[in-house]
Amino acid sequence: MRIFDTLRASEEPVNGDNIRIYLCGVTVYDESHIGHARTIIIFDTLRRYLESKGKMVNFVQNFTDVDDKIIKRATAENVHPLEISRRYIDHYFEDFDRLNIKRATVHPKATEHIPEMIELIKNLINAGFAYVSRNGVYYSVAKFPEYGKLSKKKTEDLISGARIEIDETKNDPLDFALWKFSDTEPSWPSPWGSGRPGWHIECSAMSLKYLGEEFEIHGGGRDLIFPHHENEIAQTEAFTKKPLAKLWMHVGMVTINGEKMSKSLGNIKSVRHVLDGWGPNVIRLFCLSGHYSKAIDYSEELLRENLIKWRQVETAYYEMIMADDTLPAADEVSMLAAESRREFDDALESDFNTPLAINAFFKMVKGINRIAAAETMTKQTALVILPEFERMLGILGLQVQKVTEEEKQKITNMIKERDILRAQKQYQEADKMREQISQMNIVLLDHKNKTIWMKKEKIRADS
Repeated sequence: MRIFDTLRASEEPVNGDNIRIYLCGVTVYDESHIGHARTIIIFDTLRRYLESKGKMVNFVQNFTDVDDKIIKRATAENVHPLEISRRYIDHYFEDFDRLNIKRATVHPKATEHIPEMIELIKNLINAGFAYVSRNGVYYSVAKFPEYGKLSKKKTEDLISGARIEIDETKNDPLDFALWKFSDTEPSWPSPWGSGRPGWHIECSAMSLKYLGEEFEIHGGGRDLIFPHHENEIAQTEAFTKKPLAKLWMHVGMVTINGEKMSKSLGNIKSVRHVLDGWGPNVIRLFCLSGHYSKAIDYSEELLRENLIKWRQVETAYYEMIMADDTLPAADEVSMLAAESRREFDDALESDFNTPLAINAFFKMVKGINRIAAAETMTKQTALVILPEFERMLGILGLQVQKVTEEEKQKITNMIKERDILRAQKQYQEADKMREQISQMNIVLLDHKNKTIWMKKEKIRADS
């Protein structure tokens, strides 16, 4: 497998049987939005694919639960900042569990790793890479000659750049805070004075603790390349004298009508809002439909296109599990399964090209539905292709609605009753029975000699 490495600006191999991944998580001061979801869905799918190939994945995704934005929100609501962070961490898990995101191996919180941060800052001061000023402890960018290697920015061009904190107590405008002095809650004691950590030191301390000095993949959204990941590299590599990560993988933004989501424009789409309207499968298909490294534009039209595709997936699944005759498998099915598998895996092996992988998956879905439409879907046909279908579903993190044995028996009895009514030409009563069945999110698929059924995901936008 090869993935584009932001640092080297080239595709690099992902080597080894044990893959360590650090993904920068959300700052928990508000609801997570669809941009967060895209990055996390991309990395969840990457993890699922690696695990499907027998790799052991140690996946770390942090929560930034101490930050100026959290404190501002807490002040506005007149509550403790940790109450804000706890609330939105709870909301995060509610939303992303619904999105069928596998929980990380560990979800470290910044506030639980203050001692590790203080120890790392001590080491940086002792090595001459950091200094104490009137307002806090700062990293001296001039002491790290490779600064800018990830973002390809030159230090002389950054002085007037955005997001540089103005602070006359710094030796250099580019220097960034490792520790901020403050008596406001939350605050922790340190050898230099009470305060709280800077944003960048949090991820360095947590990645060192859980993944060691050099790990396989460091990821996040493209907006984190500078300054966050650039600063992580500077402070961590100054300490370890080793590359922080073997590969840097960055995900493009989700835009709305070509513009970045922002509160000022009022165009932020929360994960919860989109989930309530479209459900997890449509969102996952949407987020995977563009190459991870490129921006993707959010639109109801694209979501609806993916909903139509999802209905094809549900139909294919139920056509297979409802097949009940014992005739031989259709001739084309083995080739369809093998070709789809090869194209799907080749796409993901080549810079994690999820749009091409999804094309391969839907090639198989259309083939299954074509076989069913030709009345040649047999149990043997289903047994040949269903395992590959379910493997791809699992990697993409998609879930077809299943039914219990009790539900299955109830629905089967209702369909038999409807068939009897139709045979007796009691079409009005048969239509009433069909309506009762549809209210259970069951769709009837009438074939020439039989009627099968499928349970479809209830999606509000579809009503």
